[in-house]
Amino acid sequence: MATGSPSSAAQAARTALARRLTGLRKDAGLKSFEVADRCGRHKSRASRIENCRTLPSDADIRAWCRACDADEHTADLIAQSRTAHEMYQEWRRLHRSGIKVFQESAVPLYQRTSLFRVYCSNVVPGLPQAHPYATALLSAISTFQGTPNDAATARLDRSRVIYEGNHRFVLLAEEAVLRYRIGDPEVMAGQLGKLLELMSLPSVAFGITRKPPSAPSGRWRRSWSSTPTACGGLAVWHGLAWEWARGHRGSLALGHQTV
Repeated sequence: MATGSPSSAAQAARTALARRLTGLRKDAGLKSFEVADRCGRHKSRASRIENCRTLPSDADIRAWCRACDADEHTADLIAQSRTAHEMYQEWRRLHRSGIKVFQESAVPLYQRTSLFRVYCSNVVPGLPQAHPYATALLSAISTFQGTPNDAATARLDRSRVIYEGNHRFVLLAEEAVLRYRIGDPEVMAGQLGKLLELMSLPSVAFGITRKPPSAPSGRWRRSWSSTPTACGGLAVWHGLAWEWARGHRGSLALGHQTV
């Protein structure tokens, strides 16, 4: 399954626009501050536009293209900017009514999907999240965004697919996921127990990429083997990230689990 959230799609659209504007500037042989000067803008605005911190206005794009002698790109870039803005506004509209609606809207897609390939670098992937962990995580997100905190139960309802139907799950997370605290110690202990429970399912493979050998702490280096092992039921696979990046679609052996 390859899909993205409305927030990631909106950010991708803004990033693509910023890259095109940056490309025009470089093709014209100009520095960022030189474009800003020609556009009559402060140099910090040009920097914010190129770094996706500010979405350029139509006037910004017209001035930018004029400064780079690329007027033929103006209309297309303005259309791209408006599309990115509309996607961002749609994301904001969804979040004003809470994340619950988006979680519920994904259920039919999850039910139709036969093979899930999921990677997370910072938190436990959504599918295997325990209810207390999901509650703590989504509560923090809702507080930060100022949106209703109503999505935890909807996320768990969506995740029932892991127990139902003819689905397969290949889940990969970085080692830091196990150490970054979401909620209190009891929440984290419950989440680790949930992961161990799900690994007993024949349809689920869960892999952890170990911390790189260049980690500054010797304690880290002594804690992990450089070969595939099963650590308390949790697979540690040093080379799995490489296989994942290659788009490996064959059988992935993780500890004693094979999917």
